[in-house]
Amino acid sequence: MAGAGNGLSDALEIVLEHDELADLDEAARRLAMRALLIDNGSSPRVVERVAAFVDGYGALDPLIRDERVTDILVNGYDDVWVERDGVLARSPIVFSSEEEFRATIERLISRGGGRVDTARPIADVALPNGSRMHVVLPPLAPDGPKVSIRRFPESPLRLEDLQDRGMFDDALGRLLVDAVRGRKTIAISGGTGSGKTTLLNALLAEVPDTERIVTIEETPELQPQCGHCVSLVARPPNVEGYGEVTLSDLFRATLRMRPDRIVVGEVRGAEALVALDAFSTGHPGSLVTVHARSAADVVDRFVSLAAAGSRLSESTLRTRFTHAFDLVVHLARVNGRRFVHEVETT
Repeated sequence: MAGAGNGLSDALEIVLEHDELADLDEAARRLAMRALLIDNGSSPRVVERVAAFVDGYGALDPLIRDERVTDILVNGYDDVWVERDGVLARSPIVFSSEEEFRATIERLISRGGGRVDTARPIADVALPNGSRMHVVLPPLAPDGPKVSIRRFPESPLRLEDLQDRGMFDDALGRLLVDAVRGRKTIAISGGTGSGKTTLLNALLAEVPDTERIVTIEETPELQPQCGHCVSLVARPPNVEGYGEVTLSDLFRATLRMRPDRIVVGEVRGAEALVALDAFSTGHPGSLVTVHARSAADVVDRFVSLAAAGSRLSESTLRTRFTHAFDLVVHLARVNGRRFVHEVETT
């Protein structure tokens, strides 16, 4: 598709002139657009690009639909990189123009319920297929918009799938299952792209259906395959600076929702203190993820995050951590392979 797009702008203008297309479902709209554009001299290639722009993901559509792709990184309309099977490489699939690139950004952000402009040049939204899209606009990105899309499997991987892919061996797999079923509170740590969310999803599938789980996230990424799960998502402030709902706010709300287990998609701020307070006094079997360089570094990370909103001493916070968590599972990523590197009890 590199370089494709001759006639794309004209074809889009033709489609936009027909408001009645908006009232059709996707399949009927695609057929109607095809007939309309072919009658107006557009090539089948342009027709597919228009269909992808209107109902799909624009030029990125084939990458989004590729099961082997985990990350799509767009540095410019003609500079697209893809991680496929753990290997990052430049993609021949590009946008036809800067205008198409920016129009696609605006449409996808809007579809995800977000907003991005010069007043709010950073946006993070969930796309309809569950992928996470992060955008940074000028002036924060001086040479043009930057887009990062983390693509998740259509069907969440289970523990046996991760074992088959080499994330851990059979003995460690049994340990993880026993920890979840035994209601051990677990912190999953690792760097960006190490597989924390993937492992968390797989572990949640081991929770009995008789238990109520409440998940807390900044951006919805979790796909829990369990019987009784409630999802809460934080909200950024509006343009006037009002209406923000933080992870800490959600955590406090969760405590009044009769959870058996609380799951935090990623601990990265003041919610660390609330988590230590809650987990050290109850809710066994809860799970969180956190960015850290090693299993030992998780304690330091939690303490530093919790200390920012507390007058408690470092030693007191460390003690709370050991009371709050039973297990730290640290993931690493080397040459595209993601695996459990360390497991430590607290």
